[in-house]
Amino acid sequence: MSCELGKILTKTGRQRLFRVKWGWIFALVAVGFVAGFLHSLSPVSPKSHYTRVEIAPDLGTLSIGRTLQSKGLIRSAWSFLFYAKIKGYSRRLEAGTYLLSPSMSTPGIAKTIARGKTDNAVKVTIPEGFTLKQIAQTLYHKGVISDPQAFLKFAHSAHTGLTAPFPLPKVGLEGYLYPETYFFLPNSHYKKVAQVMLNTFDREFYDPYHEDISRSNHNLNQIVTIASLIEREAEVEKDRPLIAGVIENRLRKHMNLDIDASVLYSLGVHKNRVLYKDLKVHSPYNTYLHKGLPPGPIASPGLPSLLAALHPDHNDYYYYVASPDGSHIFTRTLAEHLAAIKRVKQMESTKTGADQHG
Repeated sequence: MSCELGKILTKTGRQRLFRVKWGWIFALVAVGFVAGFLHSLSPVSPKSHYTRVEIAPDLGTLSIGRTLQSKGLIRSAWSFLFYAKIKGYSRRLEAGTYLLSPSMSTPGIAKTIARGKTDNAVKVTIPEGFTLKQIAQTLYHKGVISDPQAFLKFAHSAHTGLTAPFPLPKVGLEGYLYPETYFFLPNSHYKKVAQVMLNTFDREFYDPYHEDISRSNHNLNQIVTIASLIEREAEVEKDRPLIAGVIENRLRKHMNLDIDASVLYSLGVHKNRVLYKDLKVHSPYNTYLHKGLPPGPIASPGLPSLLAALHPDHNDYYYYVASPDGSHIFTRTLAEHLAAIKRVKQMESTKTGADQHG
């Protein structure tokens, strides 16, 4: 009798242990599912840049989710669908054009679309070679910022309070606000605008090329400074790496760079021709008076100029002069350079005469 009872108790114990074991497994699976689902609702990226998204009429919730996922704005279209169903948003998602960011969570994006907060974003293009002053004026005239002077003061400060995966230069953000076409909300805070443009610099240049940057003979600020000089000097694409090579050669020989664009930056004005009296302007950015690179960039360079600075052409040129067509004549010696200048003046004279007769 006691033996039979023992067998029954043992069997009951095994069944209870089996149920407890599978209960724990189920609980762990449930916790894992919930954790995975919550993670799938989190922002794709902490970096705030905006993307315009068209939500077509009669588009299903899953199709909207797939559109958002394809643009890198959410982690999972199915999680978007599930969340929208739970919150009752599925039948309230409004068609329209939205300004959305990967720094927004899936719930935030779903709520925005459900409320029908369509895009009133301002499209603004920052050309390559723009200075901070030009960027501030462009943003102001487009209605993106309300106070260009506050933007400039912030951008020229040494401690900007912005985040970046590289040390921000002490001379401010000149050169680091990437030239690109952006979409901003009207009257945005200047700090948020600057952060978006800095994030774009990271995404387009620093992140994909950081290994090349670390192997370079120059640090990041020096590379951006050289790139800004190239950007303001070059008009023809093929000249960019050649100009970079000239800069490298002159730095190696401890020669003054003698770059006109640095003088114009020192003067704070744009002129078609630099005069001899302009070369005497007292500024650490005047490369006619000071050897080596300027303290920092003189403009926002585009990717071609940044890559030219990162991978300069290996040549034996030390001089160049601009031709009337915008290209440059590159020479090795001062005598060759003076002859090239004379040739350019003759071309300019011939062109002027032809224009007058025409």
